[in-house]
Amino acid sequence: MRQETTPMLHKGRRALLAAALAGAVATALVFVGVQSAQAATLFSTDFTGGASGWTRSGGSWSVVTDGSAVYRQSGTGSDARALAGSSSWTDYSVQALVKPTAFNGSARHAGVIARAQSTSAYYYLALTNAGDVRLGRRGSGGHTTLASAAATVSLNTWYRLRLEASGSTLRGFLNGQLVATATDSAYASGSIGLASYYASASFDDVLVTDSAGPSPTTQSPTPVVTTPPAPQPVPGQADGHATGTTGGAGGPTVTVTSAAELAQYAGANTPYVIRVAGRITVDDMITVVANKSIIGVGSTAEIVGGGLQLGTTTRPGDNVIIRNITFRDASDDSVSVHNGSRRVWIDHNDFYPGFDGSVDVKRQSTNVTVSWNRFHATDKSMLLGHSDSFPDDIGYLKVTYHHNYFDGSNQRHPRVRFGEPVHVYNNYYRGIGLYGVASTENAGVLVEANYFEDVAFPCHSVSGYADSAPGRLAERGNVFVRSGTCESGGNVQDPRAYYSYTPDSAASVPSLVTSGAGVGRIPGA
Repeated sequence: MRQETTPMLHKGRRALLAAALAGAVATALVFVGVQSAQAATLFSTDFTGGASGWTRSGGSWSVVTDGSAVYRQSGTGSDARALAGSSSWTDYSVQALVKPTAFNGSARHAGVIARAQSTSAYYYLALTNAGDVRLGRRGSGGHTTLASAAATVSLNTWYRLRLEASGSTLRGFLNGQLVATATDSAYASGSIGLASYYASASFDDVLVTDSAGPSPTTQSPTPVVTTPPAPQPVPGQADGHATGTTGGAGGPTVTVTSAAELAQYAGANTPYVIRVAGRITVDDMITVVANKSIIGVGSTAEIVGGGLQLGTTTRPGDNVIIRNITFRDASDDSVSVHNGSRRVWIDHNDFYPGFDGSVDVKRQSTNVTVSWNRFHATDKSMLLGHSDSFPDDIGYLKVTYHHNYFDGSNQRHPRVRFGEPVHVYNNYYRGIGLYGVASTENAGVLVEANYFEDVAFPCHSVSGYADSAPGRLAERGNVFVRSGTCESGGNVQDPRAYYSYTPDSAASVPSLVTSGAGVGRIPGA
């Protein structure tokens, strides 16, 4: 469920809560992070709480539901703008998801605005129906193109635009890639906004930070080791916080080909090894209770339209294994580890976009490992912790995330509240939209030996994130290529107090993870 909701200015309102939670758990510690925040959030909204505070000119603006709440400009007969934020902002980055839905005429566009002096004076980065993404200036003389790059722009498709302004330098990014650079000194400060020029469009996930973010790396990235992937664990051998999970071992093995069969065996009160064959279309969430292994057959097992929910308020989802399955188009979460579930291993799956989270762990669930999965352009990839208003999660939410491939995904990799120790290691982050890892509400997260490539904001922590209070985050041994700095600080528990592990070198992660993550990569399935 989406929690980063209402528009807000820079955080800090929950500092007292963070202070109250500090020291809630006494444990072994790893090092103290000393890096300061690279960028602070000035403004953030996903429009779930509406669109108050926006000044509109032209068009027809409203908050509507399009899978989730979005800000839609539905008219195509005018130059439409919506502005927000402060006229005193100078150097900053503004980004948003933009979905053009109609163009009226030629050379029309939809995009984001920076340094707006008024509704007719600003910089913009926009998708056009002329087959390009355009960095421009709007002023008394109309629209002036400062730079552009060829791009395929399709209607009803979400694109991630980011416009950075630092001094007289302007940079435009499309889906995490730098596509346009220009120098212009017409506007030194101003608010942010959204624009559609004789076009209709939807907008979502607006984020403004007080730094223009990372500069492109001129030095060659660390060489990638091209050795074969490390040996994979055989079915039934979980690691990390889920060590000891056995799933349905000892129970009968059944093969299912329908939603009814899957629900029957997943909800049974006895152990089962459930083999999923082919595509199964699900209307909603299928309940999985204790002592189950749900494993895809070959490389074609799919759960489409719905997902798996572990546990109910009366029947726990303990000791569950989910492996080798592709999840698509879930109407809610793809996998929800819920209601105090313990010992859960989610391994070697593929996740495509759905309505809500791909893998959410919440409500006092713990001892979970999420490993060797691939996330294909997912939005809310992995939530850990139900909400800021659910401190009952303190003492739970011990989760390991390792060797996952975040391929063009947007946010929550993971987004953590309260949990500790949360161990994030040997993951490959490529072309990430909003951010990599967020530690909030006094969570303790270790980010170790990951590979961040084209990730403007690898980590949020001591500045908090959205409306959530600060968290603690330690980082070590990571590689950053064309990426920002991982915001860190505070003492964090050492995962070795709970289990043994040996991380791969961060430089080897792209090769290992791209060749080893996802379905069809485990023996015996």
